[in-house]
Amino acid sequence: TTKDYICFMINADHIKAYQARLKALYGYLDIEKKQMLIEDEQGLTHDPNFWDDPKQAEVVLKNIRTKKIWVDAYELVEAAIGDLDVIFDFHKEGEASEEEVMAQDVITIKAIEELEFKNMLSKEEDNMPAILSINSGAGGTESQDWAYMLMRMYIMWGEKNGFKVRELDMHEAETAGIKSCTLQFEGDFAYGNLKGENGVHRLVRLSPFDSANKRHTSFASVFTYPLVDEGIDIVIASSDITWETMRAGGAGGQGVNKLETAVRLRHLETGIMIENSETRSQLENKAKAMQLLKSQLYELELRKRQSERDKVEGNKKAIEFGSQIRNYVMHPYKLVKDLRTAHESSNVQAVMDGDLNAFIKAYLMQEGQKE
Repeated sequence: TTKDYICFMINADHIKAYQARLKALYGYLDIEKKQMLIEDEQGLTHDPNFWDDPKQAEVVLKNIRTKKIWVDAYELVEAAIGDLDVIFDFHKEGEASEEEVMAQDVITIKAIEELEFKNMLSKEEDNMPAILSINSGAGGTESQDWAYMLMRMYIMWGEKNGFKVRELDMHEAETAGIKSCTLQFEGDFAYGNLKGENGVHRLVRLSPFDSANKRHTSFASVFTYPLVDEGIDIVIASSDITWETMRAGGAGGQGVNKLETAVRLRHLETGIMIENSETRSQLENKAKAMQLLKSQLYELELRKRQSERDKVEGNKKAIEFGSQIRNYVMHPYKLVKDLRTAHESSNVQAVMDGDLNAFIKAYLMQEGQKE
């Protein structure tokens, strides 16, 4: 009964367990240090000369916003546990109903679990915007159509979760689908959410392009990296890069760009190639391409550091771009399965419509437990 639930589940020990989890998060998230830094940085904003250097001012404001995300979330949990404690005391005195205690318990556990999950996104790069590139695999039209389906899936995921999604570059295929595309996601913890999507995605389905209606397997690769801003200093010498310009692609008609506004940037040492055709300004596209190159070099450094940590800790499992991470089966049965976490869903259409959060959470929780 409801009363048995209250007696068994909600008691002083139950609330103490919540408080212990809160105390652990206080330490993990370094809340005291964040609160002190916010106070110091907010003091800087009161200086009459604060806006003399607008770029530096923006960096300070961004730092304050980033830290406040954590402090505000922590204080929300702290308040929820405090409210539960008070309502439970009222209930014992007969001044609050069982339903009120249960309702506050639901609010409290949700707030705690959300902050514990957010703790998996506490690395500096996790709160940066994300760049996500999709490339079709071998197999022509089949794989190009699959790459387009993945692009649609990620755009829908982004829009459903409140991210601002921009298309930076796209190469359409001749028959159907795309050869490649690059998308930008802006919003809280964009890269943190998408960093686990790196790898090869495999589709099994009855082909709409095969007159014999045979089952086909298609592959497309996804690569994600954090988008750096002026706060991270990466120096690239002009002798380390080459530029090419070209006309922006399109389906034809009046919208095709007659000028060479699209750019291709190559980094000679690493072989990284960036293409950008986001705007009709070659200058703006060059600036964006340089930002994307800096972002990829930053991501390479992150991977190098992770590899060194794995060697020290004896973790031999490689987390590399190129490894198959997820199967999407549409025939003979319906199933999407992540090969790293074993998380799966039989609602393939929902996943293709952007319902990815359960897969993302399973991956982040698994990686968080390893660390």
